[in-house]
Amino acid sequence: MQGWLFISDPSFWKPDQVKALLHGVPLGRMIVLDLFAESMPVYSSTNSFYGQPFIWCMLHNFGGSSGLFGTVESINSGPFNAICFPNSTLVGLGLTPEGIEQNPVIYELMSELAWRKEPINLSKWVSHDLYVCCMDENLTAAWQLLFHSVYNCTLPQYKNHNRSALVHRPSLRMQTDIWYKPTDFYKAWELLFEAAPGLATLQTFRCDLVDVTRQALQLLTTEFYEEIRNAFQAQKLRDLLTAGGVLVYDLLPELDRLLSSNEHFLLGVWHEQAQSQSVDEHEAQLYDINARNQITLWGPDGEILDYASKEWGGLVEDYYLQRWGLFVKTLVECLDRGRPFKQDVFNQAVFQVEKGFVYNQRKYPSKPLGDTYEVARRIFLKYFPYTLKRLQ
Repeated sequence: MQGWLFISDPSFWKPDQVKALLHGVPLGRMIVLDLFAESMPVYSSTNSFYGQPFIWCMLHNFGGSSGLFGTVESINSGPFNAICFPNSTLVGLGLTPEGIEQNPVIYELMSELAWRKEPINLSKWVSHDLYVCCMDENLTAAWQLLFHSVYNCTLPQYKNHNRSALVHRPSLRMQTDIWYKPTDFYKAWELLFEAAPGLATLQTFRCDLVDVTRQALQLLTTEFYEEIRNAFQAQKLRDLLTAGGVLVYDLLPELDRLLSSNEHFLLGVWHEQAQSQSVDEHEAQLYDINARNQITLWGPDGEILDYASKEWGGLVEDYYLQRWGLFVKTLVECLDRGRPFKQDVFNQAVFQVEKGFVYNQRKYPSKPLGDTYEVARRIFLKYFPYTLKRLQ
């Protein structure tokens, strides 16, 4: 039985209620999944589920959303804390993500811990040979920085549900805080590129290079968004045009080209997988619409809007870029005509863009286009100096 109900409705599930439910089944005849134990463990507040066996689970990801994330310190210590808990009824470890095929290093770490008797030295572990070749000093330093920043969220009860402005419907009140220092991440990005020439032919390294560069552009999107918002609120049209122009006409198109260069970040693969399950053309079209809807609106009217957001080649260009383009255009028109920005009016307009993507019937490549290293290098040379200027 999933133990999620105890987390989702704690006002009802007090100790007496939890114990009554769990003891409704003979002890030992139920196994409870402590579903989000790396952030919100239940065993510790229920005396080890009042005697019922449980599995310590890492949930990690909500919606299968893109974005680097991890809680490596909690993952490394959590299972062993559960073993040592008084009268522990722990019987195993589990992985319970809502979506996979992201942050593979976190799943490798969690899987390895099942065979360990004590926490590992994370610094040494992340310095081991990730790419089946020599790990040079730059690569080792890059991964250690990643493990001390983006992969080590220590905020209590934090849910990894990509909150970046990039993948959410634009507004003037978007969340921009993060759990790590951008300076640490940008330094890791730089070190990764210093090691890149000797590793650029390795598929695993290219995948990581895309993912780290993607995360850097995600961070920069937030910074450009803040410039756009500040310029609008200060009624500085030139600054708004500058920041909005860079975001819409260069950064996001470059991100789409980067993602389109690697087989692990392609919208076309998602569509092909969906359509391959059909028995005829009509069903193939239905599955294609549903595949598009699930990663965007998730419902006919955006009932779970952007819950399962993805940063994929094709999706950035035809969905996220179009929303941001409309947002910047709307703000410019508001300033130019002396009108206030009305979120409800914008939502109605942008919904047509979102719905249009779901039904556009465009075919997207399922094979990569361009050279990953060259695209990533161009982006790095263009935007890394900007990060230095921003962080001075």
